[in-house]
Amino acid sequence: MVSVCTSASKAATRGTGPTRATGPFAYPSFASYVLARQPVLLRTARSLTANPSDAEDLLQTALTKTYVAWDRIEDHRALDGYVRRALLNTRTSQWRKRKVDEFACDELPEPDVLPTGDPAEQQVLRDAMWRAIMKLPDRQRAMVVLRYYEDLSEAQTAEVLGVSIGTVKSAVSRALGKLRDDPELTPVR
Repeated sequence: MVSVCTSASKAATRGTGPTRATGPFAYPSFASYVLARQPVLLRTARSLTANPSDAEDLLQTALTKTYVAWDRIEDHRALDGYVRRALLNTRTSQWRKRKVDEFACDELPEPDVLPTGDPAEQQVLRDAMWRAIMKLPDRQRAMVVLRYYEDLSEAQTAEVLGVSIGTVKSAVSRALGKLRDDPELTPVR
């Protein structure tokens, strides 16, 4: 991912990239956008893949697509949505092309938050939840990640995935049912 950020940063600082400075959410350059939003976008990418290296590659691809389209994106308040959509589209393309099943790895991405209470208990719960989420089908996992980890509404999730709100509701409901029935999460209740 460093290569995209570095080359994009150089292009933006040389003045070859477009600059916009209107509104509170406007980013004057692609490099400034990447510097400001990279941690959040990487967290989203990590939520969509089982491997942190794959997440970085996924984000690099999405940022490359965003950089190529930078001149066409008029509303910089929608940049996160554009990148999220690029992440999902790229990941979906990977799912369709891949002939081999993916397996969840032992290391799961964790957000950098300050724990309250016993950190060991919280880590056990977090690990169990991620293992359960990684067992979900790809589409249900994407919807759960967008709804509950990215905190998008049902309508926003439907828009990002290009499906109806009813599809999001039913898929998330089925996913939550599977999570409730997961034997690893039974002691948590």
